[in-house]
Amino acid sequence: MAETSTDEPLEAAGDPRHAARATRSAGRKMRSLLLDAASPLFRERGLSGTAITDIAGAADAFPSQITYYFRTKEALFVECACRDLLYLARAAEQAALRARTPREYIHALAATVTASDSVAFFAEALTLTRRRQDLAPLVERTIERLHGEGARAYAGQVARHGWRSLRAPDETSRRFWAVAIGVILEGYAMGRSPEELCAEMLRVLGEQAKSTEDTGRLRLVEEAGASSNSNEEG
Repeated sequence: MAETSTDEPLEAAGDPRHAARATRSAGRKMRSLLLDAASPLFRERGLSGTAITDIAGAADAFPSQITYYFRTKEALFVECACRDLLYLARAAEQAALRARTPREYIHALAATVTASDSVAFFAEALTLTRRRQDLAPLVERTIERLHGEGARAYAGQVARHGWRSLRAPDETSRRFWAVAIGVILEGYAMGRSPEELCAEMLRVLGEQAKSTEDTGRLRLVEEAGASSNSNEEG
């Protein structure tokens, strides 16, 4: 009798569940390949300047596979922008993990975010959903995930270092990303450099860190018209 392979159960080859898992795995890989190929093209050429055939060629795929997995080029564009923003947020959080003071933490986040065009890319997706409300749920989920993960990361740093904050972690995260989107969009229109964008972000945030012997305190300007005395660092 011929020996059988022990790599997998004998029934696996004919198991519908095994076939379904293999199909899902192949589908996820193809989706990922298409997103990887489409993202740099969209960022360089924009939505209108990028053809489905260009994306298919870059991914070594067929145009029909794009419509199968994403339905439309617009849906692919939005998903690319959402994924890239979450990748950027993760990179910013990783960079900020090395911070030892609130000032370093905010600066690391701002420097990482302004060094990338992912926020501007995401803003294009936001404007697209104004005309394509069917794409809005993906953007909404992305924003909620962005704020949720940002709040958890910040709360972890506060607990780790004993910092005290004038705002709750969720409010701090939402404010940071609202400022980032606004400053970066304006900065792109004005042709500002990443360094200028970072400096403007810190200015708008009104970031101020004061340290004492036993704790660090993250102070954020509550009102745009705060007095100069309250903004001075000790």
